[in-house]
Amino acid sequence: MKQILRRIRPFARLPRPLRWLARSLVTAVVIVLAATGLVTYQVRASFPQVDGELRAPGLHGGVTVARDQYGIPQIYADDPHDLFLAQGYVHAQDRFWEMDFRRHITAGRLSEMFGAATLAQDKAVRTMGWRRVAEQELPLLDQRTRDYLQDYARGVNDWLDQHPGRAEKSLEYAVLGLTNADYVPEPWTPADSLAWLKAMAWDLRSNLGDELARASAATTMPKSRVDALWPDYPYDKHEPIVTSGAVRNGVFDQAAPVTSAAQPASFAQALSSPSVVRRAHQALDAVPDALGRADSGLGSNSWVVSGKLTTTGKPLLANDPHLGAAMPSVWYQAGLHCRTPGPACPFDVTGFTFSGLPGVVIGHNARIAWGFTNLGPDVTDLFLEKVTGGTYESAGRQKPLVTRTEQIKVAGADPVTLTVNTTDDGPLITDVIAGAGDTLKDSGANAVALRWTALDPGRTADALFALDTAHDWASFRAALRTFQVPGQNLVYADTDGNIGYQATGTVPVRARGDGRWPVPGWTGEYAWTSTIPYDELPSVFNPAEGYIVTANDAVVDPQRYPLLLTEDWSYGYRSQRILDQLREAVGAGKVDADAMARIQGDTHNPVAEALVPALLKAGVTGDATKALDLLRGWDFSQDKDSAAAAYFNAVWRHVLTDTFNDDLPPGARPSGRDRWFDVVTTLLTRPDDPFWDDVTTPVRETRDDILRRAMSEAFAELSGSLGPDPTRWHWGDLHQLTLTNQSLGTSGVGPVEWLLNRGPIPVGGGPDAVDATGWDAQQGYAVTSLPSMRMIVDVGDYDRSRWINLTGASGHAFNDNYWDQARPWSQGATVAMVSSADAVRTATVHTLTLRP
Repeated sequence: MKQILRRIRPFARLPRPLRWLARSLVTAVVIVLAATGLVTYQVRASFPQVDGELRAPGLHGGVTVARDQYGIPQIYADDPHDLFLAQGYVHAQDRFWEMDFRRHITAGRLSEMFGAATLAQDKAVRTMGWRRVAEQELPLLDQRTRDYLQDYARGVNDWLDQHPGRAEKSLEYAVLGLTNADYVPEPWTPADSLAWLKAMAWDLRSNLGDELARASAATTMPKSRVDALWPDYPYDKHEPIVTSGAVRNGVFDQAAPVTSAAQPASFAQALSSPSVVRRAHQALDAVPDALGRADSGLGSNSWVVSGKLTTTGKPLLANDPHLGAAMPSVWYQAGLHCRTPGPACPFDVTGFTFSGLPGVVIGHNARIAWGFTNLGPDVTDLFLEKVTGGTYESAGRQKPLVTRTEQIKVAGADPVTLTVNTTDDGPLITDVIAGAGDTLKDSGANAVALRWTALDPGRTADALFALDTAHDWASFRAALRTFQVPGQNLVYADTDGNIGYQATGTVPVRARGDGRWPVPGWTGEYAWTSTIPYDELPSVFNPAEGYIVTANDAVVDPQRYPLLLTEDWSYGYRSQRILDQLREAVGAGKVDADAMARIQGDTHNPVAEALVPALLKAGVTGDATKALDLLRGWDFSQDKDSAAAAYFNAVWRHVLTDTFNDDLPPGARPSGRDRWFDVVTTLLTRPDDPFWDDVTTPVRETRDDILRRAMSEAFAELSGSLGPDPTRWHWGDLHQLTLTNQSLGTSGVGPVEWLLNRGPIPVGGGPDAVDATGWDAQQGYAVTSLPSMRMIVDVGDYDRSRWINLTGASGHAFNDNYWDQARPWSQGATVAMVSSADAVRTATVHTLTLRP
C-alpha cells in the first residue's frame, strides 16, 4: 500500500509546469470551500444514518444493526441472506470508498480513478491477473458461498443506489471529482470480494523479497558471504511451534516418533545477472501492497493457553496481526448473529472482518475461537527464462508463449494496451517494465516468470464461512482444508476447554531446489510437481505443556518433518519472548487476561542483549559518552518515553548502514528486522570480519571502529533532532505513527492531507519486539508496520473478551469513529468485545432497523 501512496498523485499526469498551478488551484478551492462552510457539508453528508429505519430492498425481513460508542455494529437477522446483505450495506455505509479503492487495486484499474500516475501498478496486477483468477474461482465455490457473496453484493448495491451523489458517498469522491469529474463507481460484484483475497495473499507472500535480495547481493559478492547474511534458523535458541510428532501414514501425528532425519533440499545456485535482478525488482516493486510492504515487518503474534493454566478454568486466546499502517484500518469489527441460530441460519460470530468481504475472518462464535498468524510458506518462485520472439525454451524445446491483451482505461488520457505473456512457470513479470526485451549476455536469460500459488484458482472463500460456523476441533480442521492462500498458522480454543494449532495453505513440492534463489526455467528441473497434502501439515491438539505460541517462527524442526515449508522463517525472537513471558506468568500462578495483555505490550529489544555489552566495551569519546551512559543498566524495554531506547535504536540504525550499505546493492540492504539480529550478533564475535570494513575509505575498519562511529553518528543525529541533552530524549519523538489515508493521503495537496490523515502519534516498541512496531533502517524511525489490531478472547465468558482496532469503524474523516480507537491502541489499551444479546443491548448507543 505504501507504494500506492507514493504514486497516487492526481496531478502527476499533467505536464510538469502545470502541476504546481493545479495544486495551487485545488488548494485555493479547498480553502474557499472551508471558509464558506461547504467542506463541513461535504464531510458530514456521507456520515451514515445509525438510528431509525432505512430500506434495503433486497431483504426478506427486518434486520437490526446495534452500534456501541465505537460505532461497532452487531447485526441481527433471521436468515443468512439478510445477514450478509445487511453486512454489505453496513460495510458500504462506513467504508465504501475503501472498498471501491481496493477493488481497483485488485483489478488493475487504479488508472481509471487516478490517471497515468498509477499505470505501473495496474500493469503489474493485470500481468498477474488477480481479478481474472478471482473470476475463475467463483464457479469452483460451494453454491452456499456463492449465495453469500451475492447477498453481500446486493447489500452494497442497495446502499450505492440510495447514495448517487459524490458527497453522499464519501469526502474522497468530492476530492477526486476536482481532477476526475467523470468517475462513477460501478455496482459491487462477488468477484470484487474474492479479488481482495489475492491482495491479502500478495502481501503475505513470505520469502519472495528474500529471494530477490539474495540474488541482488550475489551480484556484488560470492555466495559464501551472501549465506552469512541469511543464517539458518536458530532451533537451539528459539523453539518452533510444534515440538513433537511426525508424518505417519500420510497424516501428521503429534504422537509419532521421528523415524528418520529429513533430507535437505537440493541447492540451486542463483543466476544473478544484475540486469535481470534489477528488472525483477522493478516489476515487483510496482505491485501494490494492500496491507503494507511485505519486507517491512509484516508478521503476527497469536497464542492460546489451556484452562488448566488460567484463572477462569477455560482457555484464553490472544492475537495481534502485524500489517502496514493504514487509514482507515484494514480491519472492521462486527458481530453477525442469526436471531435463532440453527441449521437454517448457523451464524453467531463476532470478530474482525475485511470491508468488501462477507463473514468474520478472526474472532469467535458460540463454540470456538481462533486467531491467525502468517505461516510464511515459500509459495513463490522466480524462474529465469530464455524468450525468443513468441516462444520460450523449456526442457530442450521451444514452446509458444500464451499471450493475452489487456486494455487499461486511463482518466484524462487514451487507453493503454498491455500484452501479457505467460510460460508454464507463470506470467513474465519483466514484461511490465521498459527494456524487458534486453538480452542477458552472461546467462542467456532475458525474462523472469513468477510462479505463485495464489494464481491458481482456489476455494479459500469456502473456508471462511465454514470457519465461522465450526463447532469443534474436527469441524474447525475440516473448514481449513480449503484455506489455500495465504498459508496461515491458526490457534484454536473451544468452550469445552480444548486448544489446538493447525497449519494451512497450498505449499508447493519442487522437483529440485529449495526456493531460496531464482532458478533456470528453461531446464524444467525446478518445476513444481505437486503440493503438500493438507493432512500432512503440522497440527497439534491439547499439547501436554498447556499452551501454543505462534509468531511467524519455524513451525517444526526439519529433523522431524521431511517436507519443505520454507527456508526463510522469521527468526523466532518474538515467539521465544512470548514463550518465556508465558512460562514466567504460569510459574507465578494462573494466567489471566491482564497477563495476556502485558505480553502483547512487551517492548523488549532482542538484539540489545548482545549489542549493548559490545558498545559499552568499545566505548566512545567526547560528548557522546553522555548518551552511552543511558545504556548502562538499561532493561532493553522500548516504551515511548525511553531515552535509552531512542539512543540505542539510532545506534542500531547506524551500525547497520555503516556495516552493510557499502557492500550491498539497494535491494539487499538491511531493514533492521530479526534476520539482522542474528547476522550482527554473529559478526560481533568476529572483530576483523570483512563486513566491518568500509570499502569506501582508504583504511581497514574493524568491529570497534564501526561501533564507535555508529555511536558518534547517532549522538550527532539525535542532538540535532531532539536536543543536546540525552536524558531528555524520548523514543516516541523519533518513532511515530502517521495514519495516512490509503489513497489521497499523499496527494501533495496540504489541505487534502490535513482533511484525511491523522497523527503523528508517539509509540513504543520496535521491529520484532512482541509489540512489533516496525521501522526501516534505510528510511528512518517512522512506523511502517504494527499490530493492526489486538484481541484477547476469554472462552469462559466471551463478554469478558477484549479488542482494539488501529483506527476506528468509520472511513469518513471527522466522523466520531474515524480514529477513536487509535489513542487507546497506542497506549496498549483495549475495549470490551461483547457478543451476547444482553451485553450488546447494554452497550448499544445507536439502533438502526433495515427493512425490505
